[in-house]
Amino acid sequence: MNPLFAVGQIVVGIALMISILLQARGTGLSGAFGGDNAVYRSRRGVERRLWQFTIVLMILFVTFSLASFALYTTTPST
Repeated sequence: MNPLFAVGQIVVGIALMISILLQARGTGLSGAFGGDNAVYRSRRGVERRLWQFTIVLMILFVTFSLASFALYTTTPST
């Protein structure tokens, strides 16, 4: 495995976990700052950007995984 892909996958994975944990249902960023707890509401402002950032991180994680799999070279055993 290429060390660049391994480090990239670890960094993106940690960032993805953090961004998912920041989106805990019912608490959200608005709840942390005294917002209401409406069940059905649209994401606005920072929450929407965090949601979009999570999607980008997810795509990057899958890309790193597929790239490391596709470019993995095994040495033939003799």
